[in-house]
Amino acid sequence: MKEAGEKGMRHVSLAISVLAVLVAMVTVLGHRSHTEAILMQTRAADQWNQYQAKKIRQEQVSTTADLLSLQPSSNDEAVQKKLAEYRSHLQKWDGEINEEQEAAHDLEREVAGAERRANRYDLGEALLEISVVLSSITLLTRQRRFFFFGLCLGLLGVIEGATALLMH
Repeated sequence: MKEAGEKGMRHVSLAISVLAVLVAMVTVLGHRSHTEAILMQTRAADQWNQYQAKKIRQEQVSTTADLLSLQPSSNDEAVQKKLAEYRSHLQKWDGEINEEQEAAHDLEREVAGAERRANRYDLGEALLEISVVLSSITLLTRQRRFFFFGLCLGLLGVIEGATALLMH
C-alpha cells in the first residue's frame, strides 16, 4: 500500500524538478535583463555627458563671439572672419546637440524597457519559486491541492516569464 502511494508521488517529484529548472531559467534571464538595464543606463548617462559637453562648448563659443563683436578692434576684417567661423560652428553644433539629446532619450526608453522586462522576470521567478514550495508540501502532506495550486502558480510564472521574452 505504501509503495502505491510512493508511485503516485513520482509525478509530483518530476513536476517539482521541472519547476525548479524553470525557476533557474527565469532567474538567469532576469539577471541578464537587470544587467542589460544597468549597462544601458550607463550608456544613457554617457550620452547625456556628451550632450552636456557639446552644450557647454556651444555656450562658451557663443559668449566668446558676443564679446568679440563688442570689442573695438584695429583689424575689423580679422574679427569678422573669426565671428563667421564661430557662427558656422554654432550652427553646426545646433543640429548635433539635438541629435545627442534625442539619442540620450532613446537610450532612456531602452533602459525603461529593460527594467520592465526584468520586473516581469522577477515576478515569474517568484511565482515559480512559490510553486516549487507548494508542490513540495504535497510530498509531505500527500494532499494534492497543494500540488495543483503550485502548478497553477507555476503556470502563471511561466506565462509571466514568456511575456518578458516577447517584450522589445
